Amino acid sequence: MNADVVIVGAGPAGIFTALEMLRKGSGKRIVIVEKGQPIEKRSCPKAVTGRCVNCRPYCHITTGFSGAGAFSDGKLSLSCEVGGDFPQLIGEENAQALIDYTDRIYLDFGADTHVEGLGNTEEVRAIRRRAIQAGLKLVDCPIRHLGTEKAQALYRAIQDELQRQGVELIFGWACEELILDGETCLGVSLRRGEQTQEIRAPHTVVATGRRGADWLEKLCAAHNIAHQPGTVDIGVRVEVRGEVMEEVDRVLYESKLIGYPKPFKNKVRTFCQNPGGFVSQENYDNDLAVVNGHSYKDIKSDNTNVSVLCSHNFSVPFNQPIAYAQKVGELTNMLANGHILVQRFGDILDGKRTWQKELAHANLRPTLPDAVAGDITAAMPYRAMTNIINFIQAVDIVVPGFASAETLLYSPELKFYSNRVRMDEELNTSVRGLHCLGDSSGWTRGLMMASAMGVLMGRKLAGDA
Repeated sequence: MNADVVIVGAGPAGIFTALEMLRKGSGKRIVIVEKGQPIEKRSCPKAVTGRCVNCRPYCHITTGFSGAGAFSDGKLSLSCEVGGDFPQLIGEENAQALIDYTDRIYLDFGADTHVEGLGNTEEVRAIRRRAIQAGLKLVDCPIRHLGTEKAQALYRAIQDELQRQGVELIFGWACEELILDGETCLGVSLRRGEQTQEIRAPHTVVATGRRGADWLEKLCAAHNIAHQPGTVDIGVRVEVRGEVMEEVDRVLYESKLIGYPKPFKNKVRTFCQNPGGFVSQENYDNDLAVVNGHSYKDIKSDNTNVSVLCSHNFSVPFNQPIAYAQKVGELTNMLANGHILVQRFGDILDGKRTWQKELAHANLRPTLPDAVAGDITAAMPYRAMTNIINFIQAVDIVVPGFASAETLLYSPELKFYSNRVRMDEELNTSVRGLHCLGDSSGWTRGLMMASAMGVLMGRKLAGDA
């Protein structure tokens, strides 16, 4: 099969590449390859079974049209300060203009017009004052919250629009390899079971998201695509009663706090805050279970959950940050018999494991009922665990009660976007005709920045003769 542009991965970066090409009037033949299923065929059986059943051949929460976006809490960060290092590549002013433009596209497809985190100036100042006292930086970023269930409808509308305008969506096929001629990419080879096929195109866009970060890293190493090991995030999902986070939830909706706690002074940050949300499990390759959080528009719990992530940067001779994070996750999964591990913060400080019966006696009830009570510290590296403990205690100054004895920590929370592919401002890699976008490229983190990067890619390809 021949095309003008082949896009690998139907996550936000790939979707918005195609969408912007259409909006610019491009008549090029666009093919999107996605190893998962279309929106209407994606479903997580846990709603019926009550437990993760490790779906094969992939997890429906992370794989399929719109990637993890359709089953995430669907928060769009509207500031270029949040969402990765893409602004370093193209400039902050250009990045912010792209975000504003991309936000209008989301509105066109039915996103909620309400923006969280605006106004409340004096209350924000008070929270920032406490953050400064705690040695933390507060990034108050406006948030457009789609909601998990609303995001699915929105991305279904985008899927229908792409198909209506002639974009060919190929589902159920995995990209196995790039087709290269020297330092030029000619397309991709695909596999579905025993079947194979090739798609050849002058432009190949790899936008495989966090789910495909490890695969892309291996491709870069195999084909000498210029890249460098980047940052890997290892952490936990923290859950507290809603009353603890009530002020921050109301004033900011999502409090993005950044610190560099002693003694190691690694960057530690909060990420993906979910007021009234639910802790969830996602499965990656090799049955790796990782924790995440969702927040619905219409269904609310009594709790708030937020990720606490510790950033690790490795130097020579080590160059496998994704594999490192995976090993941490695998060890944690081993202790939890293939599930997510949960422990009370007070038990960590007391040097004891948490027992399942102890979770039933507290004010705080876990929203991930099949999480296994145990000892996170038996699997978490000392450096990361020390950073996380000290950071949580600092956040307690900003949000009193955050470091209470009954606060729950779920592990592992891992973010696989560490491989940084070298690109220029035109989004060209060191291989002609090959472009890498979104979280798998190492340049973005999250829905909005990945979508905005796709918009820029779409403009470049639409204008390419």
